[in-house]
Amino acid sequence: MTDLYEQDPLMVEETIEDWVITKCEDWRDYYESNYEARFEEYYRLWRGIWDPADSERRSERSRIISPALQQAVESNVAELEEATFGRGKWFDVSDNFGDSQKEDVLFLRNKLTEDFENCMIRKSVAECLINAAVFGTGIGEIVIEEVKEMAPATQPIMDGDLQAVGVNVTDRVKVKLKPVLPQNFLIDPVATSVEDALGVAIDEFVSLHQVELLQEQGVYRDVYVGPAAPDTDLEPDQDITIYNDDKVRLTKYYGLVPRELLDSALSEEDEEAVPEEGFKTKYVEAVVVVANGGILLKAEANPYMMEDRPVVAFPWDVVPGRFWGRGVCEKGYNSQKALDTELRARIDALSLTIHPMMAIDATRLPRGAKPEVRPGKMILTNGDPREVLQPFNFGQVSQITFAQAGALQQMVQQATGAVDSAGIAGSVNGEATAAGISMSLGAIIKRHKRTLINFQQSFLIPFVKKAAHRYMQFDPESYPVADYKFNASSTLGIIAREYEVTQLVQLLQTMGKDSPLYNTLIQSVVDNMNLSNREELLAALAQASQPNPQQQQMAQAAQQAQMAFQQSQTAALSAQAQESQARAAKLAAEAQAVPQELEIDKINAITRNLKEGDAEDKEFERRMKVAETLLKEKQIEGKTNVNGPRTTPAAAESQPRIQQPMGAPRPFGTPTGGTQ
Repeated sequence: MTDLYEQDPLMVEETIEDWVITKCEDWRDYYESNYEARFEEYYRLWRGIWDPADSERRSERSRIISPALQQAVESNVAELEEATFGRGKWFDVSDNFGDSQKEDVLFLRNKLTEDFENCMIRKSVAECLINAAVFGTGIGEIVIEEVKEMAPATQPIMDGDLQAVGVNVTDRVKVKLKPVLPQNFLIDPVATSVEDALGVAIDEFVSLHQVELLQEQGVYRDVYVGPAAPDTDLEPDQDITIYNDDKVRLTKYYGLVPRELLDSALSEEDEEAVPEEGFKTKYVEAVVVVANGGILLKAEANPYMMEDRPVVAFPWDVVPGRFWGRGVCEKGYNSQKALDTELRARIDALSLTIHPMMAIDATRLPRGAKPEVRPGKMILTNGDPREVLQPFNFGQVSQITFAQAGALQQMVQQATGAVDSAGIAGSVNGEATAAGISMSLGAIIKRHKRTLINFQQSFLIPFVKKAAHRYMQFDPESYPVADYKFNASSTLGIIAREYEVTQLVQLLQTMGKDSPLYNTLIQSVVDNMNLSNREELLAALAQASQPNPQQQQMAQAAQQAQMAFQQSQTAALSAQAQESQARAAKLAAEAQAVPQELEIDKINAITRNLKEGDAEDKEFERRMKVAETLLKEKQIEGKTNVNGPRTTPAAAESQPRIQQPMGAPRPFGTPTGGTQ
């Protein structure tokens, strides 16, 4: 296939090391013009190092530097470091969805944690956090080293009769994180991240023996490398005497390079190498190492299986459109400079008001006299000393400078979001209400959380991911090769945890111990505390919250007995209800049967002793009329007794009675006798 580009005639005589060094020099010129002076001043303010360029007045004599900015840097870094590593487990690994075998995930997490501890990754990450807080951007290089691990061991000899004590040596691959200072890092000026840049370079001094050891191992080309020329711009601390012997200036470039230059460098190293045929692009991802600005030590295509660059970086606070971020020193720079000027002016004024000064008439002093003031000194004068000598001062220093210094220190804390042991005056140290304290701490915690999320997504998780991929590539026997997802386990910082504990304690005071949420809140309080035996307390609380098996069985038995008793009561009540229903049905049936029986008795009484013949019908009709008449009289009498007043028995007896003919039947009973 044809290429997408034509060969550049200017590259015919150019080598890959010349191309890399040219790019790096252009990038360094951009850095020195825009960032170098500012970063050096941030470094001095953080370290408390005075420089004549930091003076705001020509007459300034004091060199004091307030520790406000130092405290702000350390407080912010400690908060992020505690939030990241305070719980022990600072990252987690998750497998693909639907995988029921979780053993490989647990093994990978435990193995990575162990190797990170051996390589002191936490220390390196903390240094990157310091660099980010001071300079605005934290940068780290992922370095792969092949080391020999030695462990004491024994081996049986002489058929097992003796034990030989020795050392087992094992070749291991270790992935380390190397912090990089801003003056040692070069990047494409138009890039905003490591991934979208043309390339990045790490330009620093290393010991000569490190280069020679890598040459012996075959990592670098076997060429002569001498000591490098001194360059103070690359030194970590430019205020100390620089050691210039046995140092090599090593420029490691990671990024895109022209393919023809890389092919040319590879063909020079290996004459039998045959260029690849087929589709080719103009640029190829490569790793190029140059010593002392012109000696090529290494040039190869990206050797990593994910073809990623072994550099991670994050800004403390993002500046739109720029790679370099905004750190704590930049946020508190103006307040710190004003505070230093105030303190130095006060100290200079104190030197004029406290130290004794004398106004002397020089014409009346003996020849050769030294007008010094010190205890026990004799001053000779020509005439009355009261006329020759007179104490002199410039007045008193105004007390308002104390209030101004305190206000400026508060401005530093407000600009950086740092809280010291005394707290922000009027907000956190007890001079405000609980609501005011919550609002102040809430604003501070939000700023820390914002930086923490930026650090996790841009630095921590990419580093863990790249380190795991390198272990999978160069040590596949120890690491399972699969596609894993890495998550940060960072939690709240120390300030946020203390604030959350306060809120939980206030919530506990609103409920009793018998509440179902009480034990859960107690566990949350202990979980947020920075205690040495926190895990033991959590285990004890979890065990205490579980019921006793014997008590649980007794409670179940009591509950079953209560249920049986309730069921028996329910059955008894149901039986009583059924009995009542049956009795009501019986009474209803009897009530329906009584009128029928009365009617039957009535008919029996009327038809009793009737003779056959025509007289029988007439007698029957007569008896029916008499019975009906008696019934009507009884009904009328009953209504009269109910509605009228009560009468005495004598009055009742005086009432006339209806004479009943002989042989007439009784209305509601059997006949009492008589003749037919």
